[in-house]
Amino acid sequence: MTAHTVEYIRYRIPEQQSAGFLAAYTRAAAQLAAAPQCVDYELARCEEDFEHFVLRITWTSTEDHIEGFRKSELFEDFLAEIRPFISSIEEMRHYKPTTVRGTGASVPTLYVWAGGAEAFDRLTEVFYDKVLKDDVLAPVFEGLAPEHASHVALWLGEVFGGPAGYSETQGGHGHMVAKHLGKGITEVQRRRWVNLLQDAADEAGLPSDAEFRSAFVAYAEWGTRLAVHFSGPDAVPPAEQPVPRWTWGSAPPYQG
Repeated sequence: MTAHTVEYIRYRIPEQQSAGFLAAYTRAAAQLAAAPQCVDYELARCEEDFEHFVLRITWTSTEDHIEGFRKSELFEDFLAEIRPFISSIEEMRHYKPTTVRGTGASVPTLYVWAGGAEAFDRLTEVFYDKVLKDDVLAPVFEGLAPEHASHVALWLGEVFGGPAGYSETQGGHGHMVAKHLGKGITEVQRRRWVNLLQDAADEAGLPSDAEFRSAFVAYAEWGTRLAVHFSGPDAVPPAEQPVPRWTWGSAPPYQG
């Protein structure tokens, strides 16, 4: 999970040129949207001083931007659109994110929405009770350690935006991945895992709204497919990585 590079380009555009500037970037944005090196982009205008604009572009890496996009045909078309405004650039630099980051409370995390630590403790207790009685999955979890369910509850809680309990007591993503090495998990077992987790979520009383469950199942699909991959015979353990942080995605919480 390599951190992306964020490029900030700050402009000062005279008021009488702003309409042309916005029109030029509307056209140039088509090149950014087509660039495989570009993750996302956004042009913002200062509320206090309309002459100031900031373009934020997230690149897959600085090298991909400079050696990939800037040497592509897309860049030539991009540059042709914005060339009249290059002299108005006040800053153009690449930034790497730091560990200082988080979210505000305007949108609750999936962890909070689910009910916090107690909800994930209930979930894993119900889930592993089902797993150990299931003909398909019981062999995979033979000799399950007593603390396994609580560790998975910590993992899921952290993934869905809760405290970093798993990272602090067990390790990062690489530690979780390592538990699947050599297991030879099948697609049938993966699918059963996802289905039982959904059943357990129902029984444990986790929220059933469409927005939460779509995010919940999306993580289950992503995580179990990685588990199958890393359980294969030719899997190479990844470098140590932080625990992934799952969010609402395209459907934020619905509050009528």
